[in-house]
Amino acid sequence: MSNAIETKGLTKRFRDFTLDSLDLALPEGCILGLIGENGAGKTTAIKLLLGILKADSGSAQVLGRDIGPDMGELKEELGVVLDEPGLPEKLTVRQLGKIMPSIYKSWSREDFAAHIRRLELPEDKPYKEFSRGMKMKLGLALALSHRPRLLILDEATSGLDPVVRDSVTDLLLDFTRDEGHSVLISSHIVSDLEKLCDYIAFLHKGRLMLLEEKDILMDEYGLLQCSREEAEAIEPSAIIGRRDNPYGSRLIVRNDALPKGTQTQAVSIEELFIFMVKEDKG
Repeated sequence: MSNAIETKGLTKRFRDFTLDSLDLALPEGCILGLIGENGAGKTTAIKLLLGILKADSGSAQVLGRDIGPDMGELKEELGVVLDEPGLPEKLTVRQLGKIMPSIYKSWSREDFAAHIRRLELPEDKPYKEFSRGMKMKLGLALALSHRPRLLILDEATSGLDPVVRDSVTDLLLDFTRDEGHSVLISSHIVSDLEKLCDYIAFLHKGRLMLLEEKDILMDEYGLLQCSREEAEAIEPSAIIGRRDNPYGSRLIVRNDALPKGTQTQAVSIEELFIFMVKEDKG
């Protein structure tokens, strides 16, 4: 299986922040969720992949092509929704639908009309009057309607109510039913990505803390509630995170490093990320 996205040692330095040696791999036909708190480096990573920013070191390939100054030939194959779509404020959905065929050779009027209906967007309302959620839905409809191979979405579920987020999730799952289609989606709303993604990447303070297939991740780690004495008896290398309270200890653990017969509860991706981040903060 080839990778839709692959980075090795990708680094970008700013005065007060560094995205440090990012190694990502998104297999074709899969959805990779890039999780991180605000300021973790998610948007920087996406801008590097799109050629908006130039890396200080490392390499990146998108759909088998090296990232460089000219991303024109990739335009047809990428669907992009950034945190702020940045469309002309006076244009309506209907007007945008007439303009897009001159921008994308593969633009589908039929697909655009279907997405607009599915996402319940008004066709004659100026973009400047759209709510944040409506703007993100329109950005997604535009990104899908030129039939890309890869979708790159930055905080695409931000500002959407739970019902709309669920419909967007369905839309992305439909997109990846084609094994040639892939999605990279970043978010700080971990619950959205947990049900959507095949792979999960944790980004914290510019460092990739973990990249793993979601199902393996769910099997590998568990939640253990026990007394403090029982917690002290567990091999420290088995413990990913620990929180003590007056009633005992709550641990995130590696299941395969525990004594045989130890029973753990399933841990959510959100719990795992929060524990790892808190442990990193000391």
